[in-house]
Amino acid sequence: MEIFSIILYIILAPVAGGIIAGADRIITARMQSRVGPPIMQPFYDVLKLFSKQNLVVNRFHVDYVLCFLIFTVISGGIFFGGGNLLLCIFALIVANVFLVLAAYCSNSPYTLIGAERELLQMLAAEPMLLLTAVALYNVTGTFDISDMLKTTHTPFLYIPGVFVALSYVLTIKLRKSPFDLSTSHHAHQELVKGLTTEMAGPSLGFFELAHWYETILLLGLIYLFFANMPIVGIIVALAIYFVEILIDNINARIKWELMLKSAWIVTLILGVGNLFVLYFLSL
Repeated sequence: MEIFSIILYIILAPVAGGIIAGADRIITARMQSRVGPPIMQPFYDVLKLFSKQNLVVNRFHVDYVLCFLIFTVISGGIFFGGGNLLLCIFALIVANVFLVLAAYCSNSPYTLIGAERELLQMLAAEPMLLLTAVALYNVTGTFDISDMLKTTHTPFLYIPGVFVALSYVLTIKLRKSPFDLSTSHHAHQELVKGLTTEMAGPSLGFFELAHWYETILLLGLIYLFFANMPIVGIIVALAIYFVEILIDNINARIKWELMLKSAWIVTLILGVGNLFVLYFLSL
C-alpha cells in the first residue's frame, strides 16, 4: 500500500502542483484586474523549458538542481508513503541545501545574493517545520504519518498555535511576498530571478517541477492537522493556499532582518507557547 501511495505521489503530485500553479496565476491576475493565462499555462512553460538547450554555467550546476528535485520527491514519497515525519522534513532540508549549492555554482551576483537569502529563509522556516513534527507527535503519540492518519481526534484542536505559526512560515517556503527574498515566481524581484537567474532550459524545468512537488507536500502537512476529517483537511489546505495568494498580492517584500525576526517570534510565541500549554494541560 505504501509503495502504491508513493507511485501515485510521483505521478500525480506534479499534475496537481501544476494545476495549483495555474490557478495561482489566474487568481493573481483577477486580483490585479487582469484576465490571466489559461490554467494549463505552467505545463506549457515547463514543456517548453525541456525542449530548449541546456546552458551550463558550471558542470555541477545541473547536477545540484537535479538533486534538489530528487530529494524533494524523496521527501514527498516518505510523507505520502506514511513514513516518518521527521525523516521527511530532514530530506526536504537536504533538498534546499542542494538548491543553495546550485546557486553558489554561478558567479552571478544575483544568484549569490539569492543563495544567501535562501539560507536565511531556511533559518527562518525550518525550525517551525521541525516544531510541527514535535507538536504532532505530542498529540498523536507517533512520528509515523500512517499512524497519524488513524487518529480519532483532531490535532488542530490541541495545537492551533502551531497551525497558525506553520501557516505563517508557509509563506516563506512557498517564496511568496512579503518573504520572496531569494527568488519569485512573479515579475517583482529586484534580483532579476534571484537564485534561479542562471537557470535555463531543463535545469529551470527541474526547479519548477520540484516546486510543484514541494507545494503538494506542504499542503499535505497542513492536512495532517485535520487527519481524522479528510474532506475538511483538503478544504482547509486549499483555503490556506488561497490566503497565501492573497498575502502575496497585498504585501511588498520586506528586509531579511524583519523576516527572520518575525518568523522566530511567531515560532516561539505560537509554536513553543502552544507546546508548553499542551504540556501543562496534560499534567
